[in-house]
Amino acid sequence: MRGVVVASLLAQALISVFASPKVGGPVWSQTYSVKGILHIPYAEIDEPFYAWFDAPSKQSRIDYYGDMVKTYQLGGHGYGTSIKIAPVTTEEEQNTRTCLQVNGTADNKILPQTVLPQLINFECIGQETVNGLETEKWGLTETVGEKENKYTMWIIYKDNPDGIGKIAVPVRYEMKGFNSLLGSHYDHYYLDYDSYNIDDIPGKIFQIDSNMTCSAFPGPGNKHIYTFNPMAEFVKPETTGHLDFEFDKFMRKHSKQYEGQTEHMLRKEIFRQNIRLIHAVNRQNKGYSLAVNHLADKTPEELEALRGKQYSGVYNGGEPFPYKNVNRANLPPQFDWRIYGAVTPVKGNQQIRSKSQLPTHVYCYG
Repeated sequence: MRGVVVASLLAQALISVFASPKVGGPVWSQTYSVKGILHIPYAEIDEPFYAWFDAPSKQSRIDYYGDMVKTYQLGGHGYGTSIKIAPVTTEEEQNTRTCLQVNGTADNKILPQTVLPQLINFECIGQETVNGLETEKWGLTETVGEKENKYTMWIIYKDNPDGIGKIAVPVRYEMKGFNSLLGSHYDHYYLDYDSYNIDDIPGKIFQIDSNMTCSAFPGPGNKHIYTFNPMAEFVKPETTGHLDFEFDKFMRKHSKQYEGQTEHMLRKEIFRQNIRLIHAVNRQNKGYSLAVNHLADKTPEELEALRGKQYSGVYNGGEPFPYKNVNRANLPPQFDWRIYGAVTPVKGNQQIRSKSQLPTHVYCYG
């Protein structure tokens, strides 16, 4: 009888061990490069990036839209330095590559920025096909106040180049956030990865052109996440203080007052997506730039109401285009009216009466 009891207890222990999910996902290489696309459905953003991460030297670099915008996080000396190189157009010059620099402080050191989340406390929750690959799926759910955030990481494994075991290769990382007070999802984004490589990174990747002079940018680095290190708010552990800073500044500047906590929270989440859109568009160097105005906390439906009547599709009495047989070969490839002083000051969207004059999804402009 005693033997039967012991065997039963042993069986239960074995079942318990094998039924328990694996906790704590794989640890990424301390040196890697990877390409990918950051998708933010609520803001209609699909942003390509190329990242280099070197923990031993405390350096990282993330480029967006090819090398249109380059961001560097250099923590090897002192409190570290954050650098952004991007084309800038002003009334005097067009598409001039400009270098801006923010230095770290004792309270806000500049550290290398990873694009792969820490998988501490993640649990293995099965397998799933993603982007045509049979992946291992890891998940984590966190509750912070009224918010429930679900994080999911999909990975595959490949042989380690040094011949010892296998290494984890990222395929996709996703975050979905639900706000119980608002009764809806407040955030959703995911990163698709490609060309993951753990080879040593040449030192020149983190070097700035010696012919380029970087201008100092005022304020601590943690106040410039959107411009100098946008990836920081998307990779766990995320940086979030910059949203509070920008939204408080927005409220003070435009004298915003909301009716209770629920509306304040709703407007802040709308602002979150709008300011992401603003900076993502600006990184694309479209020939114009967007900026926050007093409408940055408005929904698309509210902006439609401010823009007045909808386009009817019938003749409105306007004069026809006066030119015929235009020789397009003589037209310049681009023309910046700002240089000639022909662009009027920025107006609020409610002053634009025709819906066709402004795309529905553009909430703020500068």
